[in-house]
Amino acid sequence: MAHQLPPPGDWRSWVIMGGRGAGKTRAGAEWVRAQVEGALPLDEGACKRVALVGETLDQVREVMVFGDSGILACSPPDRRPAWQASRRCLVWPNGAEAMVFSAHDPEGLRGPQFDAAWVDELAKWKKARDTWDMLQFALRLGDHPRVCVTTTPRNVDVLKELLALDSTVVTHATTETNRANLAESFLQEVRARYGNTRLARQELDGVLLGDAEGALWTQEMLERARGLAAPGDFDRIVVAVDPPAGEGKAADACGIVVAGVLCEGPPQGWRAWVLEDATVQGVSPTGWAEAAVAAYGRWQADRIVAEVNQGGAMVEAMLRQVAPQVPLRKVHATRGKVARAEPVAALYEQGRVGHLGELAPLEDQMGLMTAGGFDGPGSPDRVDALVWALSELVVAPAEGWRRPRVRSL
Repeated sequence: MAHQLPPPGDWRSWVIMGGRGAGKTRAGAEWVRAQVEGALPLDEGACKRVALVGETLDQVREVMVFGDSGILACSPPDRRPAWQASRRCLVWPNGAEAMVFSAHDPEGLRGPQFDAAWVDELAKWKKARDTWDMLQFALRLGDHPRVCVTTTPRNVDVLKELLALDSTVVTHATTETNRANLAESFLQEVRARYGNTRLARQELDGVLLGDAEGALWTQEMLERARGLAAPGDFDRIVVAVDPPAGEGKAADACGIVVAGVLCEGPPQGWRAWVLEDATVQGVSPTGWAEAAVAAYGRWQADRIVAEVNQGGAMVEAMLRQVAPQVPLRKVHATRGKVARAEPVAALYEQGRVGHLGELAPLEDQMGLMTAGGFDGPGSPDRVDALVWALSELVVAPAEGWRRPRVRSL
């Protein structure tokens, strides 16, 4: 396919932006092969040392190296490299090597040097800026070191700056471009569910979107939240639950968000961290109650906070059925979603909320929450749970709340 072929010209970075399943991984794997292989299996290629960089070591190994479209699957038997697990390295019959690196460890790229690199899912890396910068210093071998970037787009600064460089070329593809290799039921389901939403334009059409008009949470705010270092101890942890109105696959998801707070000085200066998005969909009331209680136990939380506007008695009964003694605070929504969300968004604007771990689905919903309402499909269940959690911890702590003991995670 055209988007999988390297563009002509004297470029430094080739960015392949596409929807989920558009064939980006196969393109990256074939590009690496083209760089290291010669005319015959033992002949030298253009490059001898390649960096393979993904979000985690597991993802590099399972997707870029051993995946269905990874390097080993694309290589014929006489050119297939050997995997040396102890070195986290692929070695080709002609001596070329590809070393594996994690974006969680930018310093791992300090020292090695390369003449090519394949970078996967740059837009979702938590330490994208630091890792990308370290990789640029490492690309110093050969006459013209190059990097291939395969990613589903997200509105993050490091990607936007890369795309703006004169030395960068871009190819683009939608999910449907690779229809021949995807289940037709998958394509029908995701298009039916997400239609012409912003999420579909990003995740299926591979379009780099800016902030929604009037967005309460901008991408700049979210990127700052990802970079706020978390403490080892929290003074209080809660699990917030936004139960769905119905049940079954057609119902909205049950938003379940875990957050912790660090109480230093007056409440006006308290900082909070979102610790986990444990949201579930398509489960029974007992199922989401079990998921909420499991998150409560997993984080040794102090309390579950649950919205009870719809079926208040049922919500409490489900949670009590699973864990009779769990501390529970029932909250009622007396204002609209936007009015409730605005004070929480202000915390992000002040740099007082951090994000810990992988929270992409939650962050996608946050980016669609605008001053005019939710600009996405269905209900913003994850955002609702987030708002309840941070409101409980920071916006309006309970009267007479006493500072509990500090806990270590």
